[in-house]
Amino acid sequence: MRMPVATPEVYAAMLDKAKGDSFAYPAINVSSSQTLNAALAGFAEAESDGIIQVSTGGAEYLSGPTVKDMVSGSLAFAAFAQEVAKKYPVNVALHTDHCPKDKLDGFVRPLIAASEERVKGGGLPYFQSHMWDGSAVPLDENLQIAQELLARCAAANIILEVEIGIVGGEEDGVEGGMGEHLYTRPEDALATAEALGLGEKGRYLTALTFGNVHGVYKPGNVTLRPEILQAAQQAVGAKYGKDAPFDLVFHGGSGSLPEEISAAVDYGVVKMNVDTDTQYAFTRPVVSHMFANYDGVLKVDGEVGSKKAYDPRAWGKAAEAGMATRVAEACAALRSAGTRL
Repeated sequence: MRMPVATPEVYAAMLDKAKGDSFAYPAINVSSSQTLNAALAGFAEAESDGIIQVSTGGAEYLSGPTVKDMVSGSLAFAAFAQEVAKKYPVNVALHTDHCPKDKLDGFVRPLIAASEERVKGGGLPYFQSHMWDGSAVPLDENLQIAQELLARCAAANIILEVEIGIVGGEEDGVEGGMGEHLYTRPEDALATAEALGLGEKGRYLTALTFGNVHGVYKPGNVTLRPEILQAAQQAVGAKYGKDAPFDLVFHGGSGSLPEEISAAVDYGVVKMNVDTDTQYAFTRPVVSHMFANYDGVLKVDGEVGSKKAYDPRAWGKAAEAGMATRVAEACAALRSAGTRL
């Protein structure tokens, strides 16, 4: 019987298939039950497995805007996903997005601990992967923390994602800036392989930076150099005798040209984060609904308005449909459409 959320074995098979068949999974950020449902609908429409993830801010919001507890929000998200995903004919992995050093003790470490307890009792981890974002600390410290987290994740059948380099722009209050520091060097990739191994210490995903920028940018306004990924793979592969040793992640894809995305996938990207575009795709239909039904959603001139117009389900359906379409488009762009296990 198919599990509603991918088991560690299924998640590993998903990533292996992406790497072997040269495609990537969209990793869709969600912050509510509505955006989660939209992501699931989009993957189902594209006949693609996929990854659904929460950021620190998304996890806080999921716990309730007046509560703002990242762990509670994450566990609530995981429980809800387990139930609703049962009705969709695709596999989805659950992931926590960027976690900087100052939030490790309030986000990733407690979630790993919760999964450790669950696995000890014969269960499955709550999340299939977690991200440690060490881009704001020196590389040595980044990799030292990554070693600690990788050992714990591996013991609980969880995959760790690390970031080696800096993504520009801003996300959840973390500023990456702009400039040459946005490009990971081959020696950084070699240091990563030396510290974390190439699978023997536990599986991990590697977010190497090649000009990536978080935020909203028009196509052509972001200077991506996918050849950075190729150089890193070649440097590490030559030393360890392994072809394309890293499972790569692409962050900050807004404004990227199709050929840049395609090249990144060719060089080993198996996961691409999609957030900004889907946020707009969710909100834009709501705007259309409000403008088209302004005298129904507002009590204009003392009237009572129209319940059918301001019922959250009325505009929520359109919002979810808009986001689902954008998720399906991402699957097509990353070549994962029609590849479900």
